[in-house]
Amino acid sequence: MAGRFAPRTARPPLPHQAAPVRGAAARGTAARHPAGSSGPAVATSSPTDPPLTREWTPPGPLDLRLVLSPLRRGPADPTFRMTAAGGFWRATRTPEGPGTLRVAAHGDRVGAQAWGPGAEWLLAGLPALLGADDDPDAFTPHHRLLAATRHRRPGLRLLRTGLVMESLIPSILEQKVTTDEAYRAWRLLVRRYGTPAPGPTAALGLHVIPDARTWAMIPSWEWHKAGVDTKRSSTILRAVRVAGRLEEASSMPLAEAKARLELIPGIGPWTSAETLQRSNGAPDAVTVGDYHLPGIVGHALADNRHATDEEMLTLLTPYEGQRHRATRLILLSGRIPERRAPRMTPGNIAAL
Repeated sequence: MAGRFAPRTARPPLPHQAAPVRGAAARGTAARHPAGSSGPAVATSSPTDPPLTREWTPPGPLDLRLVLSPLRRGPADPTFRMTAAGGFWRATRTPEGPGTLRVAAHGDRVGAQAWGPGAEWLLAGLPALLGADDDPDAFTPHHRLLAATRHRRPGLRLLRTGLVMESLIPSILEQKVTTDEAYRAWRLLVRRYGTPAPGPTAALGLHVIPDARTWAMIPSWEWHKAGVDTKRSSTILRAVRVAGRLEEASSMPLAEAKARLELIPGIGPWTSAETLQRSNGAPDAVTVGDYHLPGIVGHALADNRHATDEEMLTLLTPYEGQRHRATRLILLSGRIPERRAPRMTPGNIAAL
């Protein structure tokens, strides 16, 4: 197999291996590799650079917390922050490069600021992110509980990021483990292999997720230290090898997008639904295969806390085309069955 791989000296360093930078970069200048280049990173923006800004008026009531909360992977998510002042910060990797977005409500308008190479892309996608493409009026409640919840939560809209990998990778990490385990793995991997987010984000500790190449180069022992078993890490490695093709799913109809994602071994209906709910704003991407959701839906709609996936889908039949919205409203209703079984014990393969 000699010659299959380039010499190690020809590879640019991973983010955590980069040599210390001096001058402006040492004061917080963001850096990235030029498109198509494998050379050293170049400075692109400074925390003191003025942001690009945009104001947008939503077409109806909008609750930023309800809309943006699905992007948050735990209270210490390095890619997302909610501040006490009411601002929402998001760091991500756009097709144009890393970017940071801050969103806040100002009366009936939403103000946004963006930093980094991906700033223009983020601001152009602001309406879609906040649910401008969503149509809440397409939902007709057939249960009193859902009608009451929709009345109490008029600001719920389904977001659309237009980015697949940023939602797919954490969804894979959440397969068959507790949320605490998944959030810990996401936090450790993004902080170690991601890059500091552009803009004035040092105090927030925001990081941009690694690019596909960096995910592919994470050593097996680092996955292990983050508590990620071989099955999940192998699924992520298979996905990042075809990241470009998977990103195309963000503009596909739901059935085609699901089929594209589920071509990857290890990505099934649960993972594809969790991803497309965020990347595509798919109102019918109902999550099947979840440990808790069938019982929650069964309890809310039929007083059956032991409902199966099949029974859940039967109960959601009146909401065909809007089943994900229906489950969001059920979760927001507060009608959740009391816990009767002990909590699942978190694993810790990193200690093995």
